Amino acid sequence: MSAGDDLGACALIVQKGDPDRFLATMAAKPAAREVLFPLHAFAIEVARAPWVTQEAMIGEMRLQWWRDALEEIGSGGRVRRHEVVTPLAAWLDPEGAAVLDAAVEARRWDLYREPFEDEAAFAAHIDATTGGLFWVAARALGAAQERVVRDFAYGVGVANWLLAIPDLEGRGCFPLVDGRPEAVAELAREALAQLLAARAQRGAVSRAAGQALLAGWQAEGVLRRALEAPGRVASGDLAASEFARKAGLMRRALTGRW
Repeated sequence: MSAGDDLGACALIVQKGDPDRFLATMAAKPAAREVLFPLHAFAIEVARAPWVTQEAMIGEMRLQWWRDALEEIGSGGRVRRHEVVTPLAAWLDPEGAAVLDAAVEARRWDLYREPFEDEAAFAAHIDATTGGLFWVAARALGAAQERVVRDFAYGVGVANWLLAIPDLEGRGCFPLVDGRPEAVAELAREALAQLLAARAQRGAVSRAAGQALLAGWQAEGVLRRALEAPGRVASGDLAASEFARKAGLMRRALTGRW
């Protein structure tokens, strides 16, 4: 397969696995897509790995496959041929590979579905997954301050987590440290505050790196709805209309104001 074929395969994985993330990536410049599509395809494949089997050991092996691939990239040696790994290796450096390795390790939570020990453990999980992915993408695209990117990503990660609550509970997971409505509202409030604080420091993220943050265009609305009516989390009623979602993405893509 050619580099173009690999990129097309990654784009197809993202389009099928996360249509909204596909739209956000298409809103970025073509050169940025060469980074974002392989990274998002990686994230989707890793997130899917624990759920394709009921056997924890098989899930561990699937996650270890990705960790081995990242080790190959990070070491600078020969990297296995794969439609996602190959285009990822074209730009991912050792530091980025280490960050993604932590994201894969965090996905072991999906295998065992045990409750988080406390709020700190939950926050660490969000940072390792969403925070790590956003930071790897941003630093590959341009200059950016890590803390600002990770703060924004925390808001996005919590928003996405709240959207996924019904599905996670249906799979037998315990996704929240405290599921009471007032606790859910407080979680949304804190995540929204972190997201808005990051936006107030938008100047610390270059426009090029900011393309990585377009994937979080829906987070503010989701968090505000969860804050105002936390019962909508359990009912799966947090998403905006299709028109509102697409209009919001277009506005942010045109202005660069993630």
